[in-house]
Parts: sequence; C-alpha cells; structure tokens
Amino acid sequence: MIDQFLWVIFPYLCVAVFVIGHVWRYRIDQFGWTAKSSEFIEKKQLMIGSILFHFSVIPVFFGHIVGLFIPAHWLSAIGVTEHLYHIGAVYIGGIFGVVMLIGMIMLTFRRITKQTVRRLSSASDITVNFLLLFITFMGVYATLVTNAVVTDFDYRTSISVWLRSLFVFSPDANLMTDVPLSFKIHVITGFLIFALWPATRLVHAWSLPFNYIGRSYIIYRKNK
Repeated sequence: MIDQFLWVIFPYLCVAVFVIGHVWRYRIDQFGWTAKSSEFIEKKQLMIGSILFHFSVIPVFFGHIVGLFIPAHWLSAIGVTEHLYHIGAVYIGGIFGVVMLIGMIMLTFRRITKQTVRRLSSASDITVNFLLLFITFMGVYATLVTNAVVTDFDYRTSISVWLRSLFVFSPDANLMTDVPLSFKIHVITGFLIFALWPATRLVHAWSLPFNYIGRSYIIYRKNK
C-alpha cells in the first residue's frame, strides 16, 4: 500500500494540484503572480547566487528531460553510446548540479541570515528555498555518490520507465522497488515541489520578461 501511494497515487495528486492550483492562482491573484524583489536590501549575494542557480537550472532541466523521457534505445539508435551518455549525465550533469547547489546555498543563506530579507520573506518563501536546496542536494548526491557506489543501478531502466508509465496511465510501482533511497527521496521531493508550486513565488517562472531585452534601464537615485 505504501508503494502504491508513493509511486502511483502521490504523483497524480501532485500533478493535479499543480494544474488546478495554477488555474486557481491565476484567476484570483494575478497581481501576486511575481517574485518580490529584495535587491534594494542586499544585492551582491543575490546577484551571484541567482546567476549560479538560473545558469545551471536550464541544463539540469534538459538533462532530466533527456534522461527520463527519451528511452535509452532511442539515444543508442542515433549514436549516443552508454559511455557517452554516462559522461554527459554524471560528469557534465554533476558539474551543473554542483553549481546549482552552490547557488541555492547562497540564496538560502542570504534569506535566513539577512534580517531585513528574512522579515520580508513569507513562510512559503522560506519553505521553497529549503525544499529546493534539499532537492538539489539529493540530486547531486544521487548523481555523484550513489551512482559511484551502486555501480549496477541504471535509472533509465527503472525510474525513467516508471515515470513514462505514469504519462500513459499505466503506472507500475514495482519498477521503483529496487531504486536506491537517494533517488527515491529526490523523486518524491521533486513531485512535492510541483504540488507546492502554485501557492508560492515559483509561479513567476511562467512569466518570462521578454520585454526586458529591449527596454531602457531603470535608474535609481538616492533621495538626499
């Protein structure tokens, strides 16, 4: 029953909350559909941490898409060997994961140590920071440590197949039985962040400010 809940019921619940929650949030809180800026309070740590996080999250995201949603034999058919995929997933993915982790550590440290920033932070802001930090840490740990220790484990024959089975509404919880604990925690917390997404500042990810590219700079001056 626990396996059925974790690997069948829970993922569908999180996806349902993700979709319905966004519709609800957009209908009742369009003015709050943003991430509150705290740049005027502290700029240096925010700039470095934000650049590291946002620079690395894009390749990490696409790495997950390739590893989880594209079957291994498809990649093999176009010439991506097991060794080549391993280099990309573990070494290149691990580097970007570490960069993302450093960025999250800086952003979380800033939020809890800067008194003014902490006072302006809501409970959901702090929750999201720590949850993203934990998810990133578990992802890096699973990639660099678990893969090195459990050498016979291949997530493309277990986690990837299980995840794709969810999308065709034929989930098989048994595929997750022998998955190492670090990967299981990473997957569960990953779905959890999707469930929390509509109720947090993460919704701003869907509002890409393309108009920033061509607009003039905003100049701030001190009021003497």
